Amino acid sequence: MQPLWRPSEARIAAANLTRFTQFVNERYAVGAGDYAALWQWSIAERERFWSAVWDFGQIKASERGERVLVDGDRMPGARWFPEARLNFAENLLRRRDDAEAIVFWNESGRQSSLTYAELFEQTAHVSAALKQWGVQPGDRIAALLPNIPEAIVVMLAAASLGAIFSSCSPDFGVAGAVDRFGQIAPRVLFVADGYLYGGKSFSSLDKATAIRAAVPSIETCVLIPYLDRNATPPASPGWTSWHDVVATPARELTFAQLPFDHPLYILYSSGTTGVPKCIVHGAGGTLLQHVKEHVLHTDLRRDDRLFYFTTTGWMMWNWLVSALASEATVVLFDGSPFAPTERVLWDLAEQERVTVFGTSAKYLAALEKAGASPRETHRLDSLRAVLSTGSPLLPESFDYVYREIKADVCLSSISGGTDIVSCFVLGVPTLPVVRGEIQARGLGMQVEVFNEHGRPVESEKGELVCTAAFPSMPVGFWNDPDGSRYRAAYFERYPGVWRHGDYTELTSHGGVIIYGRSDAVLNPGGVRIGTAEIYRQVEQVPEVVESLAVGQSWQGDVRIVLFVRLRDGVTLDDAIRRRIVQQVRSGASPRHVPAKILQVSDIPRTRSGKIVELAVADCIHGRPVHNVEALANPAALEQFRGLVELQSD
Repeated sequence: MQPLWRPSEARIAAANLTRFTQFVNERYAVGAGDYAALWQWSIAERERFWSAVWDFGQIKASERGERVLVDGDRMPGARWFPEARLNFAENLLRRRDDAEAIVFWNESGRQSSLTYAELFEQTAHVSAALKQWGVQPGDRIAALLPNIPEAIVVMLAAASLGAIFSSCSPDFGVAGAVDRFGQIAPRVLFVADGYLYGGKSFSSLDKATAIRAAVPSIETCVLIPYLDRNATPPASPGWTSWHDVVATPARELTFAQLPFDHPLYILYSSGTTGVPKCIVHGAGGTLLQHVKEHVLHTDLRRDDRLFYFTTTGWMMWNWLVSALASEATVVLFDGSPFAPTERVLWDLAEQERVTVFGTSAKYLAALEKAGASPRETHRLDSLRAVLSTGSPLLPESFDYVYREIKADVCLSSISGGTDIVSCFVLGVPTLPVVRGEIQARGLGMQVEVFNEHGRPVESEKGELVCTAAFPSMPVGFWNDPDGSRYRAAYFERYPGVWRHGDYTELTSHGGVIIYGRSDAVLNPGGVRIGTAEIYRQVEQVPEVVESLAVGQSWQGDVRIVLFVRLRDGVTLDDAIRRRIVQQVRSGASPRHVPAKILQVSDIPRTRSGKIVELAVADCIHGRPVHNVEALANPAALEQFRGLVELQSD
């Protein structure tokens, strides 16, 4: 297939990945001449590879030790750099000059910035306050915060002491936040007075008060003024202000030197099938993996400006913040990407001279539906990479990026997850971009595709698995002392092999295509169909904004039921149905054609923007849906319950 984009020879020569290849070739006499050879070496010689990433990425540690990997054949159970002692925050705060470390925008435009020197100073004060409150390594620090600079400061302060940081975005309801924080028993909760979205402001104070009452471990609540710079905390015991925290006298910031696998973050599964799982990530594995992904796969450099549209409740926030370890500028945004108009993120990209712009596949699809053409409305000469994740990036969205955003840009669709706080498959700045494909498997990640018999295949669809241990595997789950829940989540189907839950194909030239979640794969007449295969066709129909497909048990088989959200003012009729059917039949196959097509006003999704096929399938089968608090728009589910149309032929 003809690539949509190829890097220039000059760009390849200047890439960090090219320098890294030369580095390992010289150190280990590898002889890797291209990415495929480098990837093969990285999985065959895991210890040498990750040791090289450590050195090339200039990981800062008081002790590294001789051993790189212990029990490397165990998964779970392998231990990386068992003698190392380091601190995550120290690696993100190595730069201390007057260059911008953080730039912050919201729907109203630029709000503030922090230099690296100011970031270091603020972190020192917050760390001193935490220390005054008796916070020790392993204590939990929780944050219910919008995507503001203070969230990063709190995380760094917690990490400097070896405390474990965990955050939720402020749009979570009380029950959703308690489901998460209640499991991990934090000692301190940081909360803003509110947040913005879609031109509206929302208070968080009542929510924070209710969370504190429901989570008795919380000893101190810190109020960060955001909507109202004069906001003051409630006049009740245990509350204090951000102003008082950052005014805490601080000596030189010290960094606790801790084991490589010392817990850094607790992240949460989406929780759509029950109470969210609390996934514990280690400091060293998170750092090493993020440095690899930023420096080698994103070509991030000192003085680059990295933006990713995210909230503090999505793992992409953790990924974004780690760019500080590369001494880049992190660009934050709080609010709706379409408020006040669809121009807002491109105003940010232009004015801040963003070099790497990260977003979701759904955002790019929505931007196209809105008729936006950033290349016509904005100067994007600094932009050299666009990243997309959250769901499979449709081939038509690849076309849109190169047609309407920028022709000379590396479009990197990336995929991994909260489970590994990083990626299994992602971009490669020295490779061409092929329409509809993720460029490659990540270095050091022994990713394969298993068929239904558990055997590796290429150019066939199957389960995405990882057959060897890697540093950013979770330390474990919280409150899972024997590791049984952790093993059940990823290793039950294939013992000793990580099953990620994506329905995937490895192409003959090394690319990757993801067709959706494997637990949402449709099986009409015994033929396995990924939902993304249907969405890519349906959403080419102009009237369709987005869609969701599920399998319904029907007359001893499974039939495909398609739900569509249409443009405002458009009603589903037989003519639109015929166009949908024709598009699916010609673009995919007759097997992909839905048996029923129904219009809905909204599609339910998680707070990170992923549509929830399983919750809808439960609804139409009359099964209970667990933990609707995990959804960004739980009311959307109600229209799927007891649909009369689904009971008839």
